[in-house]
Amino acid sequence: MPVQNRIIKVQKRNRALVTFDEGRIHHAIMRAAESIGGLQQDYLPGVNDKLFDAYAFDEKVAEFLADNVVICLNSNPHHLIANFPPTIEDIQDEVIHVLRSYGFQNTADAYECYRWGRHWLREGAITDTQFVGNGFPRKRMDKILDWNRQHGCDTVAGLNEIVRAGKLKSLIEDSLAVYEASLDEAARKVLARLDAGDKIRLLWVSGPSSSGKTTTTVKLTQRLEKHGLRFLMMNLDDYFWALIEHPTDWINDRNFETPEALDIQLLNRHLRDLLAGKTIDKPVYSFKEGRRIATKPVKLADDQILLLDCLHGLYPPITEGIDSSLQFRLYIETLNVLYDDQGRLTKFTDVRLLRRMLRDVQHRNHSPLSTLLHWHYVRAGELFSIIPLMGTADHVVNGGLPFDLPVLKPFFCGPRAPHLPDPAALDAYPGFLDARIRLGRVRRLLESVAGTDESLVPGDAVLREFIGGSTIPIPHNE
Repeated sequence: MPVQNRIIKVQKRNRALVTFDEGRIHHAIMRAAESIGGLQQDYLPGVNDKLFDAYAFDEKVAEFLADNVVICLNSNPHHLIANFPPTIEDIQDEVIHVLRSYGFQNTADAYECYRWGRHWLREGAITDTQFVGNGFPRKRMDKILDWNRQHGCDTVAGLNEIVRAGKLKSLIEDSLAVYEASLDEAARKVLARLDAGDKIRLLWVSGPSSSGKTTTTVKLTQRLEKHGLRFLMMNLDDYFWALIEHPTDWINDRNFETPEALDIQLLNRHLRDLLAGKTIDKPVYSFKEGRRIATKPVKLADDQILLLDCLHGLYPPITEGIDSSLQFRLYIETLNVLYDDQGRLTKFTDVRLLRRMLRDVQHRNHSPLSTLLHWHYVRAGELFSIIPLMGTADHVVNGGLPFDLPVLKPFFCGPRAPHLPDPAALDAYPGFLDARIRLGRVRRLLESVAGTDESLVPGDAVLREFIGGSTIPIPHNE
């Protein structure tokens, strides 16, 4: 539809001015949508269904969304001054704003991951072969899908049949064997690097929130310690800025999910000093007081490897100036491929959201509602500095297993532990569309899954890190 537009130019990243072309916005939205199977993947009754009713085809819906980006850009008077037009980054910010405002959450995620992947490519942090596009590692997912198909757990219907037929124990054992084999492979890669002459001094275990980093870290180091390797664990939470430097939003929430929540400059300097054999004065952070309260001396012995379990371990500024031959990076994500009753791929992030709700209730004194309202910060952080950088990892582990949802269900549905927020609780937060969409999606998913008792899950499984009963020490749960 025709919209008023008085923007003539766009400022490129090299500051050159070029002609504004709305068609490029439309093309970018279509490309992001097509990468996930089309805009219909974001069809939501009660949210954007009227938009789909009005425009029968994705092309027309994308045109409407592009028009709204133009309207948003024109709302800033500064952009109407000939020598101060919107920048490429301004336009991309508005694309994400418009997509999320109309409930196109999955398209926005694909667009944002691609956007930041291109950013890291331009920065030289990743290569063309390490670029992961919309964040879905297709070859890896196809391999997982093939395994799930062979075991009959690639769909919710198939998984339910396994649960109801009493065959879940076998699936748990088989899928955990795959996870353990992946850790064996990671250990072999570390040892092979050392045998080849690399002097690995930093071992990173990174990945998005609630992917199972801590359990995986313990299991991997246990394997390596059997070969004589020694580790020094360093808690990077001590590098958080004081709370006074983390402004709250209108619901008194803080964004600790971005890498900028850490004192990156100090952390990088300390890492380089440790590798140089120096003793550092490592900060000690008090979450109770919300600030650093002390320091303690730390030195890395010549025969030790610094072990770091960190959300943002792949974030380039943290390891700036440190040779890659001194580092081994393991990346973990919940990559289980499962299709719902409508043939849509269930969301990896939703499994992690459910896991974190349980962890936050049991060990953070945070309600499931507060975790849900906070999740937009989690997602923004991982789409910027975690998922687009997964291609730099030396090894990738799938921390999401087919039995996760059946075991998680009893914690959220029924009288035992109704940890899922009531939709009415969001009435006080009408502007939090992201939370509303996520809550509706996980409710529908859990309702469609047959639940089972947790007793079949071994104490050292990743899921135990979140449901409790882990036989592995989980420092952040103690």
